[in-house]
Formats: sequence, structure tokens, C-alpha cells
Amino acid sequence: MAILKFRVYFDEDDTIYRDVAIRHTQTFLQLHHAILRAYEFDSKHAATFFRSNDHWERGREISLEQYEKAYKASPLMMADTVIGSEIRDPNQKFIYVYDFVRNWTFLVELINVSKEENPKLDYPAMVRTEGIAPSQYGTKGLVNDKLAEMEEKYDLDLGAGGFGEIGEAEGEKEDLGIEEESSGDGKEELP
Repeated sequence: MAILKFRVYFDEDDTIYRDVAIRHTQTFLQLHHAILRAYEFDSKHAATFFRSNDHWERGREISLEQYEKAYKASPLMMADTVIGSEIRDPNQKFIYVYDFVRNWTFLVELINVSKEENPKLDYPAMVRTEGIAPSQYGTKGLVNDKLAEMEEKYDLDLGAGGFGEIGEAEGEKEDLGIEEESSGDGKEELP
């Protein structure tokens, strides 16, 4: 049984991607759910795939359901369309659009075909992750340890970057035991 490996790029930043391995006999609905899990999105919104070419032009639509919009050709349904039936090229490309209001767009490219299954994987499976995924509803994805890692790397604590609070510099001198009084001759006395 053929295993297809797709690289799913976030359209706005191609350094962010997820690799998803899926059987050629599985459906686009299963690929849709795998992409949402890989990017930590919920499954509350409309979604569609477009068959594409090397120039990322939108072709035949493979939709989650029939939406109330004009179609050039009647869309295929994700639940009924086997992925292997839509592979026309060794580097087949699809465009995946999720949540038509926010218009999350992902570029899906076939990067590998393997004849051997990995018995440790439950297909479809995310097999590689690169970059921090965008947060579906704002900054939710940058909470907890991801934000903590950024704080350590960029020192985002209050007063960082040489900008202290008023009176903070004086407090530091007091902590060091430095007196600011002068003896009258223009020289400061140090302990």
C-alpha cells in the first residue's frame, strides 16, 4: 500500500510547515483532520481543497460540503474522494483553505511516495514539524512554555533592554553599598 507524504506549508510563511503521511486509499476528509491536528486548529469551520499546479493556481475543488456559492464545476466531496484518485503528478500540489472568514491558506505538496508503512504510525500521521504554528484565534498558541522560551531568548521581562524604571538605578547603587555623598572636594567617597 502506498504511503503519501505531503508537506503542508503555512501560506504566509513557508518556513512553517508540517509533514503529514497518509495512505493513498484514505480520503481528503482524513487529510483535512490531519492538517487541523498538525496546526492545532479546531474543526468548527468550513474548508476546501483545490487541485493545483506548479504555479499554485486553483483548480478543481474538493470541498468539506457543498456551500452556497458559485462553482465553475460541481465540487468533489472530501468524504467521498480518495487521495490517490487525485494524484496526477509526482509532485502533486493542492491548496487547502480553512475558515473562509479568516481565510487560513495552506500549500500542500506531495514530497514522497513510499511502498512501506511504518507499523508504529497510525495513519494519517504528522511526521515532521518545522516552525511555530500560527494561532487560530490570536495569541493562544504562544502561551505557556513557548512564550517562556521566547522570554528567555529575547529577554522580554519588564525593564529589559537597558530601560529601567524611575529610581531603579539609584536602588542598584544602594544595593552595591555605594554612597553618593561627596566630601566637598568634588571627589566621591567610596567605602
